Amino acid sequence: MIDRLDHLVLTTACPEACIDFYTRVLGMTVERFGVSEALPQGRLALRFGRQKINVHVKGAEFAPRAHLPVPGALDLCFIVERPLDEVIARLGALGVPVLEGPGPRTGATGPIRSIYLRDPDLNLIELSEYPRA
Repeated sequence: MIDRLDHLVLTTACPEACIDFYTRVLGMTVERFGVSEALPQGRLALRFGRQKINVHVKGAEFAPRAHLPVPGALDLCFIVERPLDEVIARLGALGVPVLEGPGPRTGATGPIRSIYLRDPDLNLIELSEYPRA
């Protein structure tokens, strides 16, 4: 019945820090959508590949919304497009601490190698790679 995840919603306490982390550190792009007279700046999303993360600001969430939208409640795993060792080196150069890893984990389609870090809202971010052929 379900084919894939299209988008998810992240609630942030600080949109500027959130945008900086996901664009500068993780390489996502910012997208504005839903611009109207009632909402002249539109809504905010972070795009990567064929997916996106819609961003809600705590206390100003769009309806409908999760029952208890709070910053720091997400645990996300992203598959990286380059070797994980390159990602680790980039994080080090940016001064972004790795909490754990690299180490073996289980992904949606098999074994992965992962590291963990936190975004500015303290969401747990897992960056992973599948074995390269």
